[in-house]
Amino acid sequence: MQPSVSVVIPFYNDPYVQEAIDSVLAQTCPPSEIIVVDDGSTCHSDKIMPAYAGLVRYVSQANGGTASALNTGIRLSTGDYVAWLSSDDSFETRKLERQLAFMQQYGAIASCTAFSVMNGAGDIIDSHYGPAYADGTELMRMLAHTNPINGCTIMLHRDVFAIVGLFNESLRYTQDYDYWARIVLSGLRIEYVPEPLTRYRMHEAMGTVVQRPALMAEYDGLRAFYGSRIAQLFAGGVMGGTNG
Repeated sequence: MQPSVSVVIPFYNDPYVQEAIDSVLAQTCPPSEIIVVDDGSTCHSDKIMPAYAGLVRYVSQANGGTASALNTGIRLSTGDYVAWLSSDDSFETRKLERQLAFMQQYGAIASCTAFSVMNGAGDIIDSHYGPAYADGTELMRMLAHTNPINGCTIMLHRDVFAIVGLFNESLRYTQDYDYWARIVLSGLRIEYVPEPLTRYRMHEAMGTVVQRPALMAEYDGLRAFYGSRIAQLFAGGVMGGTNG
């Protein structure tokens, strides 16, 4: 039987949300469910319901930040695997199919992929953003110095949550980097799929632009906390092959 995949879409006042949902509905390997978590939006919620009634599970909550919205979606999810898509980004049509096949082939419990970059109009401006890592080991080693993982490229087996827990809701901007570090320090591997399977949208209203000073302060604190521990882990040659 084909494993099931839940897709969680955190949403907050985002005019691009329909493009995100449509990209998940267009998957060659359809997800078992799409959970849209409205994190206290004051506009654009009308783009979701009733237009997608019967196609997505729509949940509204008081504003708590991305980590809170993700955790709500994860708690509600029922799939064997969980993927995350920001409401201003989109999946390539074979994203779930290709990534799930990779994870099954290599017995991976967690994986991320390469990604492309599009502008506000949806035009691709970089077909393969950033370096192409040789494998998961090279990518995980980079976590000691930077965050090389785009959260919307991640797919996690739900066993990860039992081992690592959920996202840290006290972190408003860098809950993703914190979680990848916790995965690796828990002894799990994050495998790398070199194919760009997600379109990451760069635009002036995105959180990483608007909130950049606060984001960088939070990120620098986490990097100081996790960096030496991750570097030491790989210096000892502890991380080996895939895990499942």
